[in-house]
Amino acid sequence: EKKCKKLFPVARGCYGDVSVTSGIMAASTMLLACRGLGPWKSFCFRPGCVASFGWQSGSVRFSSSEAVYDVVVSGGGMVGSAMAAALGNDAHLHEKKILLLEAGPKKATDQLSKCYSNRVSAITPGSATLLNSFGAWDHICSMRIKPFQRMQVWDACSEAMIVFAKDNLEDMGYIIENDVIMSAITKQLDAMSDRVEVFYRSRAVGYTWPLPYQTCDASPWVEIDLADGRRLQTKLLIGADGQNSMVRKAAGIQNIQYQYDQSAVVATLHLSEATDNNVAWQRFLPSGPIALLPLSDTVSSLVWSTSHEHASQLQDMDEESFVDSINSAFWSNTDHSDFIDTAGSMFRSALSLLMPSGSAARQLPPSVAKVDPKSRAVFPLGLGHATEYVQHRVALIGDAAHRVHPLAGQGVNMGFGDIECLTHHLSAAAFNGKDLGSLNHLLKYEQERQRHNLSMMAAVDLLKRLYSTRAAPFVLLRTWGLQATNVATSAKEQIMAFASK
Repeated sequence: EKKCKKLFPVARGCYGDVSVTSGIMAASTMLLACRGLGPWKSFCFRPGCVASFGWQSGSVRFSSSEAVYDVVVSGGGMVGSAMAAALGNDAHLHEKKILLLEAGPKKATDQLSKCYSNRVSAITPGSATLLNSFGAWDHICSMRIKPFQRMQVWDACSEAMIVFAKDNLEDMGYIIENDVIMSAITKQLDAMSDRVEVFYRSRAVGYTWPLPYQTCDASPWVEIDLADGRRLQTKLLIGADGQNSMVRKAAGIQNIQYQYDQSAVVATLHLSEATDNNVAWQRFLPSGPIALLPLSDTVSSLVWSTSHEHASQLQDMDEESFVDSINSAFWSNTDHSDFIDTAGSMFRSALSLLMPSGSAARQLPPSVAKVDPKSRAVFPLGLGHATEYVQHRVALIGDAAHRVHPLAGQGVNMGFGDIECLTHHLSAAAFNGKDLGSLNHLLKYEQERQRHNLSMMAAVDLLKRLYSTRAAPFVLLRTWGLQATNVATSAKEQIMAFASK
């Protein structure tokens, strides 16, 4: 490695953009030895030779007949589809060939189910701006969307709470079904079919990576083998293929992951009576947070993170018992203690003397009447983060790069943040006539997004752990911390601003 870095100081771990000329044959051989890439093919040092070769298991020679794209996005979920749409909408990328690969069939966009889906996302204003930038937001607004103006979070082990709300009752965010978001993005992709190709039922089964120097008998681009036998080439491959990303694994990027001792129970709930239902509710139970997210004046979505055993029980119990468990989780004070309540009350009184107008009034959560049949589902929770977001001609976005606990509702918003950042840097590269697959601008994307995502993941993980204990010292600490933050208006504004990015 040291020899590599001396030979190629601009290379990032010997993956940088390094050109081979007739004067540095020895250096090329040394690079191969350093990276352990053999066996390798013969080189071309003729003037004007611009082809390069890749390493792979099995020798595949370059064919000029293979389709070459500027960008291929692998994975057609919410984040992958939005990535393709954002690229297709960018003025500086209009002349680029962009392809979206999706293993599944095309989803119907002309019919919206009468029943609400049990998988929803809390979309921040920042994510809404991204969706609006390429035209998907208008489609969402014409289907189903529920804004919320307030978020109330409180502790099951004390009276401590915090309320987030914007001035003049502006929308804090939007609860939207994932199916609605996907339908809106798909409609917009259809509208820009002249700029973005979409291959449905197209699954990638192998990748061939280019070396960062040039030879004659192989492609300089990433080669993608599809299950149906087709082969594509791309100057930049964007992996948006989820937490079990094949792109990430094939590129040899390590993923640091941890499985929480929790599963999330989701369901669609009907309230006892119609209300404005413009508040997102979340209560931290010792077993995990429970959230009630508004979908309409009478319907809300449940996201309950709890132990695997309890999650299984909740899924199997009858409807009446399930509804009773939800109402109890929001209303019961069985985890309170007199000591914590007294200490919290005294601290709250002291704060009210120092900051008499800083505390927001407590609201009571709505009562749940019934659950939609067959809307209950359970999925395991975990934490994951890729050690690198980019390599030569490869970038990761969304769950392929990071996975987070749902307690802050930041999962898809972090993915949309990746899209905004990566599109910005690719647009600038195209405007300046640069190679889209170059690490020069991909590294800028990595640095910006890792800085934000790691901070968010650390904060969410800390909250999860802090609220997973009944130990009195920790309960008292978080009680005082929550009460103090609730009266600190500037601190709450900074939290909301960070979460909205």
